[in-house]
Amino acid sequence: MEQAAPLINLMNLDRHGLEDYFESIGEKRYRAHQLLKWIYHHGVTDFLGMTDVGKKLRAKLEATAVIRPPKVLFQKVSSDGTTKWLIELDGGNAVETVYIPEPTRGTLCVSSQVGCSLNCTFCSTATQGFNRNLSTAEIIGQVWVAARALGHDAKDNRRLTNVVMMGMGEPLLNFDNVVPAMNLMRDDFAFGLANKRVTLSTAGLVPGIDKLSEVCDVSLAVSLHAPTDELREQLVPLNKKYPIAELMAACQRYLETRPRANVTFEYTLMKGINDRPEHARGLVKLLRRLPSKLNLIPFNPFPGTRYERSDEETIRQFQTIVMEAGLIATVRRTRGDDIDAACGQLVGTVLDRTRRSSQHRAAVALADAGVGA
Repeated sequence: MEQAAPLINLMNLDRHGLEDYFESIGEKRYRAHQLLKWIYHHGVTDFLGMTDVGKKLRAKLEATAVIRPPKVLFQKVSSDGTTKWLIELDGGNAVETVYIPEPTRGTLCVSSQVGCSLNCTFCSTATQGFNRNLSTAEIIGQVWVAARALGHDAKDNRRLTNVVMMGMGEPLLNFDNVVPAMNLMRDDFAFGLANKRVTLSTAGLVPGIDKLSEVCDVSLAVSLHAPTDELREQLVPLNKKYPIAELMAACQRYLETRPRANVTFEYTLMKGINDRPEHARGLVKLLRRLPSKLNLIPFNPFPGTRYERSDEETIRQFQTIVMEAGLIATVRRTRGDDIDAACGQLVGTVLDRTRRSSQHRAAVALADAGVGA
């Protein structure tokens, strides 16, 4: 007996993909615009609730497609108002999504992979290893879940003003699913965010930066964390493949088609590692000719890490050095650390396909045994 074709999750499709889908089932392409508004403006996932869609088309949709956002395992709210959701995935995996409210904006930090394969040494996500890429539906579904939970409305209650692809994973290693999700974030029929209010953060995947510049107009952030190759290779192993000079050249190429834009460089400050005055001066030399902003991030500790947060005086001295040289440098205020939602602390639940999570647990156990000896 012939098996029926699997139902298509329409949340995997951006506007162009959804237009193609309707054309493939013998319908007008504009039907995609109706569906997008029902899904993302009104949060409707049942075709029967789409009142301006005819009965015959609704029956056709029921037979070929579903609208399936991810489920929430739990929600935590920090004392500072930061909200974290643990998003359930298949096979026992889960990722975390974080909303950071501020007086003039609300930023959602979205994950792109289950874990991360890059193994940056100061990041809690890296200790969990890697399982797989998220689908487009699982990525845009995080925005959908947050919007519904927060009561977001693009007209009357705009709670989500910015989305940053800075959660679990390296977005450029999941390029084909991340780009359609960012298209939906910026589509007026979906979330309608301005291009500059959607930011992709990368550890420095140079070919991905070049590819992104050709297909998607979003803001670019780069996790830099060191001014020299020698130090960056210790913190961000990807630097061995794409050293700083190649990374800076890729950033310059990205900006060539965006004359009024700049690149945000993220720099996590760790005590005695990368927070000395000579590091600040090295950053000045590296960035002074590139339209950029520097986002200084106090390190957020997690179990088993060997790194410590720089003290307040050191952070301010570092900021002063780079600002006096003419760079724009802000210090990111730590938010949500009481619920492990601060930058670098996201872990989720990863059924690790690498050995990294077990190695980290063993290292923590040895450290604990040493402390107790």
